Amino acid sequence: MKKNNLKIIKIEKNKSLFNYEKKVLIKELILDLKLGYYDFEKERSQKVKFSLEIDYEDKKPSNDKDLKSIVNYSRIVKLIKKLVKNKHYNFLETLAEDVFDELFKDKRIDKISLRIEKLEIMKNCSSVGIQISKKRSYGQL
Repeated sequence: MKKNNLKIIKIEKNKSLFNYEKKVLIKELILDLKLGYYDFEKERSQKVKFSLEIDYEDKKPSNDKDLKSIVNYSRIVKLIKKLVKNKHYNFLETLAEDVFDELFKDKRIDKISLRIEKLEIMKNCSSVGIQISKKRSYGQL
């Protein structure tokens, strides 16, 4: 007769069996701002659209009474508004890097996909812009 090789694993109360993979979505945040390399872009504001997907992991479920238990989309929108209010960016790419730098301060965030589009800059185009994804690297340098 064959003996069963199953092991019983005891889980401590402070350990979780689950990891939550969560995503914050911000679609089409439209702001008026001065952004661009050319003189005419520095003189007048233009409509710029932001869309983000922010992937994060958590070992605990969200706590309905604790705002810190989630990655807060309202805080992210305020952060973007603050970044563009306090600094002129020549390039969408440098603005994107500042957004990444601020958001990755939250250690739960694993990946950010960011799309930034200028809505009024080129004739015959509804928008022009960039899309960049940045993932936290856990490997060694």
